[in-house]
Amino acid sequence: MRRGELRSMSVNELWGLHELVDTELCRKIATEKATLDERLGRLSSINGTGLPRRKRRPYPKVLPKYRNPKNRRETWAGRGKQPRWLVAQLRTGKKLENFEIKRA
Repeated sequence: MRRGELRSMSVNELWGLHELVDTELCRKIATEKATLDERLGRLSSINGTGLPRRKRRPYPKVLPKYRNPKNRRETWAGRGKQPRWLVAQLRTGKKLENFEIKRA
């Protein structure tokens, strides 16, 4: 449709054209959304190699190895980032061995 044709149309004709375009856009968007949802459903059940995802194996509970002497409930298993209380104590010159939990 050319601009000249649009300029020659009345307001009612333009409004009817607007409603027609709006209806067609809604239909196409709904169709596209359904297609994308279906593709996403297929992708979510497959990892990058094309195989179904497996459940992660359960890791055993790790017992704490270090304890805060000021607050006995604060412990650290020795994995990951060191807790703030331990970093602060190590800065004062204490050794990591001072915080070890003695096992029987």
